[in-house]
Amino acid sequence: MGPLTYLTLKRETPRPPARRRRHVLPVLLAALVGLAFAANEQLEDTWSLPTAVAGIIAAGSVLPVIVAYRWPVMAWRLAFLMMFAGVIGADPHQSWPWNSVLIVGFLLVLARLAATNESMVTVWATVLSLIPVFLFAPYANAWGAAMLVVAVAALGDIISRRRRARELTEITELEQARRAVLEERARIAREMHDVVAHHMSMIAVQAETAPYRLEGLPEQAKQELASIATAARAALTDMRRLLGVLRAEQAEAEKEPQPGYAEIAGLVTTARRAGLPVTTELPELTDLPEAVGLTAYRIVQEALANAARHAPGGPVRLVARADRDQLELDIRNELTGPVRTGRTGHGLVGMRERVTLLGGELTAGPDGDGGYRITARIPRQAEAK
Repeated sequence: MGPLTYLTLKRETPRPPARRRRHVLPVLLAALVGLAFAANEQLEDTWSLPTAVAGIIAAGSVLPVIVAYRWPVMAWRLAFLMMFAGVIGADPHQSWPWNSVLIVGFLLVLARLAATNESMVTVWATVLSLIPVFLFAPYANAWGAAMLVVAVAALGDIISRRRRARELTEITELEQARRAVLEERARIAREMHDVVAHHMSMIAVQAETAPYRLEGLPEQAKQELASIATAARAALTDMRRLLGVLRAEQAEAEKEPQPGYAEIAGLVTTARRAGLPVTTELPELTDLPEAVGLTAYRIVQEALANAARHAPGGPVRLVARADRDQLELDIRNELTGPVRTGRTGHGLVGMRERVTLLGGELTAGPDGDGGYRITARIPRQAEAK
C-alpha cells in the first residue's frame, strides 16, 4: 500500500504511550483546554461567529494535537479538514483566515507526523497541506506560510531519520551480541564434546568391558561396574541433550521428553546403588505441569549429588507433599563432616533460580540437628501464570 493511501485511508497502528514524563501529559492537556477557550473568544469577538460554531472550530483546533499523541496520521487528517472548516466566517481582508491556535496546532500535528512516519508519507502530507494555504491565505503570506510548513515537515523528518538510524544501530548491536553468544556456546559445546564426552565414554566402555578383561571378579563387583556403566551412559545422554541446546540458536533442540516427577524414583534407585542410604515418601502425582515436574526432578538430582559429595554414607530422607496449590520437597541428610561456608555452589544457585522462576521459594542450610536441609515449595499452577 502506497504512502498516499496510508496517509488518507489506511487505519494506523497507535503509537505506544510514553513511559517517561507521564506527569507532563495532564499539564499539556490543561494547556490545550485553555487554548481552546482562548480560540473560542477570538472567534466570537473577531470573526463574530455564533457561539456553537465558534465552539466547534475552537475544539477542532486543539483536538488534533491531543489525537497526535497516539495517532499522528489520524490527527493530521482532522487538522487538514480543520484547515478548510476554520476559514468559516473569516474576513477576506485579514492577514490569516485561521485563528492562531489552529495554525500552531496544525504545525505541531505535522511535525509529529513527520517525526513518526516514513519520509514519503511526510512528503505527501506536506504537499496536501499546502493546498489550503494557497487557497485561503493571501498571496503574499501564502509563500511564507508554505516555507514554514516545509521547514516544520523537514525538521520532523530529520528527527525521524535519526530515530530510525539509532534503532537500526541498536538492532545491529543486539545481533552482534547474539552472534557472540552463539559463537561462545558453540565453542563450549565443542570443548565439552572433545574432552568431557570422550572421558565419559571411556569410563562407560571400561566399566562395561571390565568383567570380560579381568578374571575372577566377584558378582558384587560386576554389578557395581554395570551400575557405573549405566550411570556413565545416562550422563552421556544428558550431555548430548545439553550440547544440542548449546549449538541451537533457539531453545528448540531437545527432541526427547524432559524428566519429571515420575523419574525421581529412578534417581533414588541410582543413589542407593551408589551406596547412599535414601528413604523416601513420594506420593504418586500424575497431574503436575511439565515445568513443575522438571524443576522437582532437578532439585532432587542436585540434592542427592550434594549429599553424596559432602556427606558420603550419611542417611538421606526425601519427602514430597502436594496439595492443590503447591508441591513441597523436603530433602534432609545427616552430615558426616563440617559444612563448608563462605561460598554458594552453582548447584544451589541453579535450584533457587528454577524455583523462583516458577514463583516458588527455596531454603537451604543446616537444620540445627546435625543435618543439612533443602526445602522447596513450587506452585502447581506455575505454568499458567
